[in-house]
Amino acid sequence: MSPILDQFEQMKVVPVVAIQNAQDAMQLADTLIEGGLPCAEITFRTAAAIDAMRIMAGREDILVGAGTVLKVDQVKAAIDVGARFMVSPGFNPKVVGYCVENDILIAPGICTPSDIEAALDFGLGVLKYFPAEAFGGLKTLKAMSGPYGSVKFVPTGGIGPSNLVDYLRFPKTLACGGTWIAKSNLISDGNFSQILSNATEAVNLVKKARQL
Repeated sequence: MSPILDQFEQMKVVPVVAIQNAQDAMQLADTLIEGGLPCAEITFRTAAAIDAMRIMAGREDILVGAGTVLKVDQVKAAIDVGARFMVSPGFNPKVVGYCVENDILIAPGICTPSDIEAALDFGLGVLKYFPAEAFGGLKTLKAMSGPYGSVKFVPTGGIGPSNLVDYLRFPKTLACGGTWIAKSNLISDGNFSQILSNATEAVNLVKKARQL
């Protein structure tokens, strides 16, 4: 695996962030690092995404990537400001093909065996399972992943403290997308103490999952 995927596996939770104001990016980075999750998938769901990526990627103590990547132009823009990985909600052959051709790590979203096989054609071994809970959760992932022994997954969507440990105990889960860690309203309200609490709780749940 790549060093980035190794870091995913070590952390087990990747904070997924929609940030409204890039001025909050530095404090968010400080908070995630303090909480033990030095990583952020900054989604292209807001106008501030690129500026936030640029600010956070300028640091050496946090891994920054782009999420909700829908177009090749977004990949180029994210790479230009220092993003090191791409995550998309679905499987777009143009986006995936561009990333593979340019040695850019991408975890495209999948929710069916056909999606998985399309990804295998591009040589991918780590895929985002999205939206996880809406598509049947862990039960569906276990059944669907059975024929694909070499593939690892990053379940995202509907995952939180109540079910994180269950997902992490599944051997084919590389990590989980943590959309609850730093919700947009918490960032906008300056409630970084809650974000710190969420990150710390997630790290403790990861430790619990490893002990079971």
